[in-house]
Amino acid sequence: MTTNSTGTPLRHRMIDDMVARKLGRHTQRSHIESCKRFAAFLKRSPDTATADDLRRFQLHLAEIGISICNRNRIMTGVKFLFRVTLRRHDLAAEIYHLKEPQKLPLIISPAEAKRLLAMAGSLQAHVMLALAAGYAPARSFVSRPAISTAHR
Repeated sequence: MTTNSTGTPLRHRMIDDMVARKLGRHTQRSHIESCKRFAAFLKRSPDTATADDLRRFQLHLAEIGISICNRNRIMTGVKFLFRVTLRRHDLAAEIYHLKEPQKLPLIISPAEAKRLLAMAGSLQAHVMLALAAGYAPARSFVSRPAISTAHR
């Protein structure tokens, strides 16, 4: 991003801070958009914000259904403004990030596992599928060497 004649002095300071830290242009754009969103919520300049304003903004983002990932991205831009540009560490400390819930892995039922193993064309494919699925009888079969391979 380049600094031009449009925008507020605060915006220019923030852009200068991002350029000095060699943030990429997409990151810069994201941070600026996040701060614009915060200013629109406040209906005033973000440098006049209070801890309660930050709290209300974070609740607002949750209420309107913004995903956890996007809320964290938005708050990262706002945190940069307070921590770096405004040097308001007290307000930066009020910003929290959420952990995205982990999705449970897909688990197949025993009946589905049997159908999958029945489709295996060869013994090798059967054993590999069974091991990949964590099928207990196949693990014990593989751990016992066949007589023909043990005596070679």
